[in-house]
Amino acid sequence: MLAEIITIGDEILIGQIIDTNSSYIAKELNKIGVSVYQMTSVQDNREHILEALHDAQKRVKVVIITGGLGPTKDDITKHTLCSFFDDILVEDLIVLAHVETLFAKYIGTPISDMNRQQALVLSKASVIHNPFGTAPGMWIERDGVVYVSLPGVPFEMKNLITNEVIPRIVARFERPFIIHRTLLTYGIGESSLAERIAIWENELPLYIKLAYLPNLGKVRLRLTAKGVDRDKIVARVEEEIKKLYPLIGEFIFGIENEETLEEVVAKLLTSKKMTLATAESCTGGKIAEQLTAIAGASAYFKGSVVSYATQTKIEVLRVPESLIEKHSVVSAEVAKAMAENVKRLLKSDFAIATTGNAGPTKGDSDAEIGTVFIAIASPNGVFAEEFNMGNHREKIIQKAVNKALELLQKEITKI
Repeated sequence: MLAEIITIGDEILIGQIIDTNSSYIAKELNKIGVSVYQMTSVQDNREHILEALHDAQKRVKVVIITGGLGPTKDDITKHTLCSFFDDILVEDLIVLAHVETLFAKYIGTPISDMNRQQALVLSKASVIHNPFGTAPGMWIERDGVVYVSLPGVPFEMKNLITNEVIPRIVARFERPFIIHRTLLTYGIGESSLAERIAIWENELPLYIKLAYLPNLGKVRLRLTAKGVDRDKIVARVEEEIKKLYPLIGEFIFGIENEETLEEVVAKLLTSKKMTLATAESCTGGKIAEQLTAIAGASAYFKGSVVSYATQTKIEVLRVPESLIEKHSVVSAEVAKAMAENVKRLLKSDFAIATTGNAGPTKGDSDAEIGTVFIAIASPNGVFAEEFNMGNHREKIIQKAVNKALELLQKEITKI
């Protein structure tokens, strides 16, 4: 079963905002066995929207539209939908009461006639209540195709997709099962990985597809199976995964259900009741940012010192100035001192330290751009490794973050 996603808004097409709505909707549809055939972003333009709708109705069973439902003149989605469905707008008293309540409770300014127009909906539509905003969703069916119009505000859209739209699609359509399993690998490149598992890949059954998803020091291997017998395809996917371990087991860090390496680290630390601190120079707090994005991180993450300047390494982390003068601020010796001292300072079980040159200039060190030293301090001691992460600043930083978490994960499993 196929679906299409249409996002409406000039702000997407000029790069002012990133379309995160489509990726979220696609993931949720995939979970219930609906494959997304196409994602389309269109202008706030009547003809462009109508063209996208006419094209979509020829090939899919579900069309989900987001955006263009605001009260201003450039929000033309509802009027365009009236043209597409040969319909009219009518006032929904329940929506109007909700809009008036929101203004009275949260906004504090008098409601205008323009805002009252949010209560206008297509007469043929089933209205979907939006508790977090003034623009309701609408569900319309024609010729066996379901069209869902949703507000473009991400948190409003997500709530409606999760609690309203997905349950309605499940009730409305028969769907196949789509199963994904993703193996997280670190420390081996995509081409080397492909060579090692070539025979295994060639022998996969036709209903199981393999995708390589490389990203800055890691490669995710995603197996996707589709079929009507869920138990059968799940069992076969698990069987194929087991065959991979003798081939590339040393590079596999886990099977993720959209689980990141920092989430793997978080689970390990939590299960062992151990803690972590970070001392970051070239990564600028990125490791701490990714760790603290996980709910409950305070249970295992003590904190971070972002010692970007050399003087901060000396004054806060107590790295001896003589050590820096002898070995350079970008060195294994300084990285180890940073890790040991932040571990001691924040009283943690583990510590990560990064120091390097991400460019575009060399800064306080003569180290070549792309040089990064990563140190891990653990109950077993401290070590540092040197890496060359290339010559692109953003890639250098993210590759360093990924490698630091990879090294940490290995050390935690030794305890």
